[in-house]
Amino acid sequence: MLGGQVCQISLYQKSTGLFMDLTVNNVVLMTCVVCLNRTLMVRLSYLGFIGDLVFVDTQGADAPSYTGLGSRWLLFYLAPSDVTGAMA
Repeated sequence: MLGGQVCQISLYQKSTGLFMDLTVNNVVLMTCVVCLNRTLMVRLSYLGFIGDLVFVDTQGADAPSYTGLGSRWLLFYLAPSDVTGAMA
């Protein structure tokens, strides 16, 4: 549950990077979106997602990799009030 939304997040590593699919309340909102460091994942308000998601590299500024998830790269949920200027 994120912001009152039932969310399913799928992450998969390809040779070109880490990618994300997001399903909310059984509706697919986005597929095959590349994950980058300190970059909002959803970004598009018309998708109807409340808030946003962002990866943060705790040891530098690299794009996330599957092998370091949960230790080096953390995924954060940002509430709507946190999104404005979040990565400025």
